[in-house]
Amino acid sequence: MEIPSKFEPGKAESRWYKYWMDNGFFKSTPDEREPYTIVIPPPNVTGVLHMGHMLNNTIQDVLVRRARMLGKNACWVPGTDHASIATEAKVVAKLKAEGIEKRDLTREEFLEHAWAWTNKHGGIILEQLKRLGASCDWGRTLFTMDEKRYDSVIKVFVDLFNKGLIYRGVRMVNWDPQAMTAVSDEEVNYTDEKSKLYYVRYKIVGEDGSVMVATTRPETILGDTAVCANPDDVRYQHLKGKMVIVPMTNREVPFIFDSYVDPEFGTGCLKITPAHDINDYEIGLRHKLPTIDVFNDDGTISERAGMFIGVDRFKAKDLAEKELQRTGNLVKVENYDNKIGRSERTNAVIEPRLSMQWFVKMKDLSVPALDAVMNDDVLIHPAKFKNLYRHWMENVRDWCISRQLYWGHRIPAWYYNNTEFVVAENVTQALELARETTGNSSLMEKDLRQEEDVMDTWFSSWLWPIVAFDGINNPDNTDIKYYYPTNDLITAPEILFFWVARMIIAGYEYRGQKPFTNVYLTGLVRDQQRRKMSKSLGNSPEPIDLIEKYGADGVRVGMLLCSPAGNDLLYEDSLPEQGRNFANKIWNAFRLVMSWEIDETIGQPESSSVTVKWMEEIMNKSVSEIDLNFNKFRISEALMTTYKLFWDEFSGWYLEVIKPSYQKPIDRVTYDATIEIFDKLLKVIHPFMPFITEEIWQYMISRIDGESIMVARMPEAVNFDKKLIESFESVKETISAIRTVRKSKEIPMKEKLDLLIRSDKDNFDTEFLSVISKLCNLSGISFVSEKQEGAVAFMVRTTEYFIPLAGTQDVEGEIVKLEEGLVYNKGFLDSVMKKLANERFVQNAPANVLEMERKKKSDAESKIKSLEERLDELKSL
Repeated sequence: MEIPSKFEPGKAESRWYKYWMDNGFFKSTPDEREPYTIVIPPPNVTGVLHMGHMLNNTIQDVLVRRARMLGKNACWVPGTDHASIATEAKVVAKLKAEGIEKRDLTREEFLEHAWAWTNKHGGIILEQLKRLGASCDWGRTLFTMDEKRYDSVIKVFVDLFNKGLIYRGVRMVNWDPQAMTAVSDEEVNYTDEKSKLYYVRYKIVGEDGSVMVATTRPETILGDTAVCANPDDVRYQHLKGKMVIVPMTNREVPFIFDSYVDPEFGTGCLKITPAHDINDYEIGLRHKLPTIDVFNDDGTISERAGMFIGVDRFKAKDLAEKELQRTGNLVKVENYDNKIGRSERTNAVIEPRLSMQWFVKMKDLSVPALDAVMNDDVLIHPAKFKNLYRHWMENVRDWCISRQLYWGHRIPAWYYNNTEFVVAENVTQALELARETTGNSSLMEKDLRQEEDVMDTWFSSWLWPIVAFDGINNPDNTDIKYYYPTNDLITAPEILFFWVARMIIAGYEYRGQKPFTNVYLTGLVRDQQRRKMSKSLGNSPEPIDLIEKYGADGVRVGMLLCSPAGNDLLYEDSLPEQGRNFANKIWNAFRLVMSWEIDETIGQPESSSVTVKWMEEIMNKSVSEIDLNFNKFRISEALMTTYKLFWDEFSGWYLEVIKPSYQKPIDRVTYDATIEIFDKLLKVIHPFMPFITEEIWQYMISRIDGESIMVARMPEAVNFDKKLIESFESVKETISAIRTVRKSKEIPMKEKLDLLIRSDKDNFDTEFLSVISKLCNLSGISFVSEKQEGAVAFMVRTTEYFIPLAGTQDVEGEIVKLEEGLVYNKGFLDSVMKKLANERFVQNAPANVLEMERKKKSDAESKIKSLEERLDELKSL
């Protein structure tokens, strides 16, 4: 079989992905094996692959492929999220471009457009994930609004309502005027922005005086129903029981006192607008103040304001400033740095607004989920996010779950008059309940009106690990009992609270146990200026273009090389390029090995025999380190260990030692050992680089149809010989030192050298001398007890080596190098001595650390002595 000179990722990726799919390697059904389960964080159904998806799904695929090779029944469940606000916004924009307004359509007509849009654009991202190599069980693909998931969400709403955990009421909510819906606290991003602070005069009724109020929202003065000061503020005691006049409206409102007011802020007086500020709302409740909502749903000024009706809120701010100036009530305006809340979905400035909404009571529900993380039943990686989780859960507020949209799970409440309602899974059950509640058996379905609002998208995705296996509709089915709880969740820190925490809550509420054991939080993918990747900034490459250019394996390695858990990845094209170079390194090493001719008659050289033994031990050591890194979710470190194992140890050392001389054959024993080692290396690399490893594995020996590296067993960690590995490290240093001598003395490699070792042979590890001899082209290795005049000397650890030179020696140059080495080693010894002289360090340092420092001291002293002796010798010439 002819092996191509270059690895062609495009051809290999399509060929092997089809092969894996055709053979059903991604499919999972319950059996006697240990399950390993991941549910994909569902991307928006109409979304496309971005850099964050690439990182997140690469990590998931690495974990799933590795689990599969460890003999587990790996199940990776894919799916998409209906994304209420984002999808509806796209459909509204599409209709607008066609000259159609949402308000001109019935709900049913709009949903026809939404489903058509979803069916046309939905699932693109899942196809793109296949290009990355994602080994999902595609037969299990879910959608948060497919029939089973929809029914599950409705059932949960009804259940929580019947438990008294869902209620309807007027509350202050975060209103997105662009999407025209409420959004949860977690969907509001706060940014520091330049603003203005307006100082406004409120006249006192019946007096010539006035009080001054500082506000950043002059347009909301139209909704003021009081002015307030702190009861301990002596400046305003004379205003008890007084009324003041609201500027622009000339409305008389009471001057009240409340301890919420900070006397140090502004003038110490607050305008109270209960309809448009959460704190004002609370004050309004305590003082029984009326509310005046001055905004329409779209952020324009309402009729209740009495002025600027229909004007956009930002334009109204300018108009209010001018009106206040005209009436002489604007005292001054100052620049002010303010935190502005913006909608995560639309980036519109959020408007705090009183609204009738549906809420979930979270306080009691959240207790088991808090305990689970605090007791480490659910582990968060990295652990630094544990305290953030605790803070949020201890301060959890009721969850506003209603959204004023058409696209989503419609709230299953039916009104039988203007305000009273029943909650049921369907209209048939609702009618039965309504008749029972009212005692009116003549009620008909046409007499019921279903709630117009839909549920928050997160109210469906908080059930994701359960509904992935239909655990709400069929709580005792085989899949849910086998696959739940899942193992690992890979997601981003920014959704730790409003997705991860809520899934844990739902898990304990509906399964009585955690939904997963580990939560691995990736960082954000940023550019080199640490800006978040975004298309608007033009700093986000197209993932599919990267795959076309560098290959899927190259991109996967590039994404993982420098992305430790919880830390941001600073992306640049050199990362996937490094991944591609690694793929090329593997391919070229494979071609080299396969090009060797085997001679069955020749014996195995000693250098090859000992190097095979060393490579097997370094493999065992590396596999142990990789296992440890995976167990601690140090996935980047696991990749780096794998990378170095192949690039440095196998290619850089092993192949250099065992490869036959030019146009010479290799012995059968070494060749077979090399193929076996290569096979193990490919298995270790496979989770990171599935395509090239499958390609090489299939080329390596004849395979039958249905065989694949992805279902082969991963090499297991076994004990390794630390002493042998350490001995070879000394050999590497010796070889490097001899090569340095050759280079500095300009001695060609073809010219043989003698090596003299100042040591007692019986006390020297001679196991790898044949390796030194081969790689350094030595004519002989001898042991001596004295220094050798006229020879180049060098130290490796505490042993001195000599290379006799036939020609003249650059004595002066040698003296300069030795003196530089002496200065360095004396400085090093000085730093070690300072540590050992530090009583605090000696008392507190672990025993192994102290032992290491003392060994450093001994080694440095030995080197210094040798260097000084050599200098004396040269200076006497």
